[in-house]
Amino acid sequence: MSRVGKNPVAVPQGVTCQLNGQEITVKGKNGELSAVLSKDVNVTFDNNEVLVRPVDDSKQARMLWGTWKNRIRNMVQGVNEGFSIRLEINGVGYRAAVEGQNLKLQLGFSHDVLYPILEGIKIVCEKPTVIVVSGADRQRVGQAAAEIRAYRKPEPYKGKGIKYENEHIVRKEGKKK
Repeated sequence: MSRVGKNPVAVPQGVTCQLNGQEITVKGKNGELSAVLSKDVNVTFDNNEVLVRPVDDSKQARMLWGTWKNRIRNMVQGVNEGFSIRLEINGVGYRAAVEGQNLKLQLGFSHDVLYPILEGIKIVCEKPTVIVVSGADRQRVGQAAAEIRAYRKPEPYKGKGIKYENEHIVRKEGKKK
């Protein structure tokens, strides 16, 4: 049985949840998120809490129980507080800047890399070597950060590239003479 799904999702003040058939919509100060629920879970609202329960005792319903509880929790947290991921750029001459609706990355290639900023995602360069990706949808924020990191992953010898702020790069020893 899911231990994650048993706990209700607390809805803070200023956030509204609506259920329309199998579609749940969450609105807050950071925007609005909606998702179509699986047919294997039931969702109910009680006293500023969202309860997710499986429809039956099948394996599929029990698997989706905890998944949908966490997805709804992420939606509520996203429209209330938002999510952000910090990326660090290491390397001589490597830098980033936001120009209009594009993130301009200089990563040692013969040309600059332009990453189009998606709707619902906010990208800020605090320094030329620090990128902050933020937004209400946790999945889209993580996807955008992963796509930016994929342009130049950190390499193990000098650590050059784009890495997450809390990521540890295992370093290798170079050639010996």
